[in-house]
Amino acid sequence: MLYTIVILAIIVCVLLVLIVLIQNPKGGGLSSGFAGSNNIMGVQRTGDFLEKGTWVLAVSLMVLALMINVVIDKGGADTQDGREIQDMINKPVAAPAPSSMQLPTAPATTPADTTKK
Repeated sequence: MLYTIVILAIIVCVLLVLIVLIQNPKGGGLSSGFAGSNNIMGVQRTGDFLEKGTWVLAVSLMVLALMINVVIDKGGADTQDGREIQDMINKPVAAPAPSSMQLPTAPATTPADTTKK
C-alpha cells in the first residue's frame, strides 16, 4: 500500500512539473495559440484547463503526502533488540568500590614560556 501511494505521488509530481512548465508566466503559453478559437468543442481556454489541472494536481499531491504519513510504519515496534538496548540504558550503574589506596597525584607545573623576548 505504501509503495503504491509513493509511486502515485511521484507520478503526480512529474505531471505537476510538466503542467507548470507548459504555462507561460505572462499569459502566452499554450493558451495564446488557441486564443482565436475559444469555444471549439466546448473548450473555453487552454489557460483555464492548465490552471485547474495545476490546482487539482497540487491538492492531490498534498492528500497523497498526508496518506503516506498515515500509512507509513512508525518503527515503534517492540523488538528483542530494542528491549535489550533499553535494558542496557536503564540498568543502574554500580558505584566504584572505595579503595584504601589513593593514586599519587602529579605536582602542579606551569607551562613553559615559549614567547620570544
